[in-house]
Amino acid sequence: MLDFLTFVFEKLFILSNFNLFRNLWPEEEDSCSTSSTLKRGDLLEVQRSLFIHFGIYLGENKVAHLMPDIMPVLTMNEKKINTVVTNKRLILGCIYKKASIRLDTVEDFAYGARIFVNTLDGRMKTQALTQEDVAQRAEKLVGDTPYSLLWNNCEHFATYCRYGSPVSQQTDKFCETLKTVVRDQRSVLLTIALGILSIACFGLAPSTTLPTVLIPFTLWMAG
Repeated sequence: MLDFLTFVFEKLFILSNFNLFRNLWPEEEDSCSTSSTLKRGDLLEVQRSLFIHFGIYLGENKVAHLMPDIMPVLTMNEKKINTVVTNKRLILGCIYKKASIRLDTVEDFAYGARIFVNTLDGRMKTQALTQEDVAQRAEKLVGDTPYSLLWNNCEHFATYCRYGSPVSQQTDKFCETLKTVVRDQRSVLLTIALGILSIACFGLAPSTTLPTVLIPFTLWMAG
């Protein structure tokens, strides 16, 4: 049951619009930086299409970051794998749970977005480690790793390196939003209506009847 719920939550997370996390985004313009001002061990943030992406700056224009990617599943060609990961490759990698902690240039990491530096320092309860300790932690973790949007994503990697423990404020925010939806009993009525509509369109069958009964019941009990 837990595996099923995790699967559902992860797929919902993929479909979530990044506006959900807009209140986590730094507002100060002076927190935006360029590669010439970055220091080894800095925690970098950039806005991607669906979420905020995190990495650790290692110096010499290189960033270590955890990135889901479907390409290693499709080919063994290192040249293709090492090209910049597009959003399409990233989302397919999320679904397949294939990821690696890779080294990219600052420009490829940013993917055209503005870079924000160490903004989590003011929001985390734990004090940041020394810059060199942060960088060394990131370097030791470079390579393949299991991926989970809820339990092991780029923010978990970056916060582990900089603060000593893996934390993701994005997933916490997502789970809080999901709790709000579950507690709202109108979601039960909505799922019942959608279930009835699916039965009307596709007929009575286990694939339509069981979700129509089980999903509203689960939401009702959880609420």
